Amino acid sequence: MAKHTHSDKLERWLGKEKVDALVKDYGSFYAPIKVNGVPGDVHIMPGGDFTGEIKAGQYFTAKDSAANVLRKILNAAKAKANKNNCLHTLADMIKAGRKEVYSIGAFASVDAVIAAYTGGKGQSILYNKAGVASAAIGNANDLWSRTGTPAAGGAGSAAPGGVAPTASTTGALPYANLGTANTGHYLNWSMSASIANNSLLLYDRIFAVVKTMNSTGTEAVTGVPTRYQSTVAGNADYAGGNFCFPANPTTVLAATAHNWTVCQYTDAAGTTTVNFATIAGLSACPVGSVDLVAGSWFMQLGSGVAGVKALTQMQCSAAVATGTIDFVIGHPIAYNACPVANISCLDDGFTSLNLTLIKDNACLSFLEMPKPATTATTYSGVLRLVSE
Repeated sequence: MAKHTHSDKLERWLGKEKVDALVKDYGSFYAPIKVNGVPGDVHIMPGGDFTGEIKAGQYFTAKDSAANVLRKILNAAKAKANKNNCLHTLADMIKAGRKEVYSIGAFASVDAVIAAYTGGKGQSILYNKAGVASAAIGNANDLWSRTGTPAAGGAGSAAPGGVAPTASTTGALPYANLGTANTGHYLNWSMSASIANNSLLLYDRIFAVVKTMNSTGTEAVTGVPTRYQSTVAGNADYAGGNFCFPANPTTVLAATAHNWTVCQYTDAAGTTTVNFATIAGLSACPVGSVDLVAGSWFMQLGSGVAGVKALTQMQCSAAVATGTIDFVIGHPIAYNACPVANISCLDDGFTSLNLTLIKDNACLSFLEMPKPATTATTYSGVLRLVSE
């Protein structure tokens, strides 16, 4: 059994507000999630407990450590500045306190990341997305169809085929394949939210299919994602952690009570015709909202199931006269919470070397976690990535 993480160290390092937000948003998720920005190997487990060793937090906070790392980067940049003009600029940026330098993460060493970053393998992706006015407190929302930067994405393709989106699909963050194949990594992510205590999940949108709402019949789904399809745990393409959710892409649904009933999937182990747990949707679900009862952001899986490999069937308990629903499969990348409005909050995969893999052609987007208020929230910031 994995060792529980020292709670005092974790709160000292991340801050109590960030720890509380992680428990609130991920406590009900069925798969362990790596906690970025924590030196060591810390995961949040189903139920909200933290396991694994934390190698910090005795005295330093994450902010203290970031300042120490920047000093090391500055020293390394100075030492090499006479050999590479690019490093003159890097050193000047650090001395001037420019926040862009926080985009520099690490693989094995500071030297390695400087080589990757100045060698054309670093990416800084700006975003600004207008959120959704939720129907009720505790609703989750999918920012895929929202206006801003990147532009609003469209609905999925019709059943049974659906679509496997990529980085070139309208609505995706402009992620580029740099370096060796499938060696992109998450570095860090700065985010400002116009409303306090809101949080986002960065995810790879790997599949979407349209569900007809004015029907109670079953609809088969035959299309499959092209990423995260391995049934072997530990494989970089493992389907474990993949999650599924219904979201409203285009038109407010009719005010009709409905449940998601006999919806089926293939699980991460390759078992077919597995039923999701029945769960209520939202009457008059707003455009952009996840069509699940308050407090939920994904379809619940069976006991011991690690993830969704593919969707095989959709069914709604009532004929909803207007609107459609996208059934989406996603793969989690990183999480960020903003306990204070209009203050940039940093989620850091740098100091801990927890550089989550991002596969080539990833369709990166944001999912707004269940909200503490109904007010539409605007999010902006910078996502930073690097490739090997």
